[in-house]
Amino acid sequence: MERKVNRKYYIFILASLFILGLVIISGRFFQWISMEKMPDQPIAFSHQLHTGKVGLKCTHCHGYTDKSRKAGIPEMKICADCHLKVAVDKPEVKKLMKYWEDKEPVPWNKVHNLPWHVHFTHKRHIKAGIDCSVCHGEVRAMSTARQLRSLDMGWCVNCHHEKGAPTDCLVCHK
Repeated sequence: MERKVNRKYYIFILASLFILGLVIISGRFFQWISMEKMPDQPIAFSHQLHTGKVGLKCTHCHGYTDKSRKAGIPEMKICADCHLKVAVDKPEVKKLMKYWEDKEPVPWNKVHNLPWHVHFTHKRHIKAGIDCSVCHGEVRAMSTARQLRSLDMGWCVNCHHEKGAPTDCLVCHK
């Protein structure tokens, strides 16, 4: 009798571990698939054109990176300063300028998402001389921005170890 109970117990444990393993693998698979997915945007904005070909620096449009926790979405005035004169006949520029004329912000979809409990500040990283491409990849080569790095805790902690940055929990979790 005791032998049958032990056998059922072991079968239950093995089945539970198998199911748990499938759940973990499935979660990682969907994270991997979604990570490089390019979010749909209301306007087809090309980072490749603006930063690669035209030569604009990240901070030209994302002006808050060295002053704030968030890099921020560019103000419409930054776009309008050029596009009131440049490429005005292009369909995507016409869409952009319609937002400008209507005094509405472009409803961009966020590309890089961190969990709610992570306190990340662009300002500290920029002041430490970390290039944007370390976290964001070579955006200059992307027609559409997408998340290339996992930005999970292990990825960040490894970078902090490499750079000699603090790894105390309260640095990122407030």
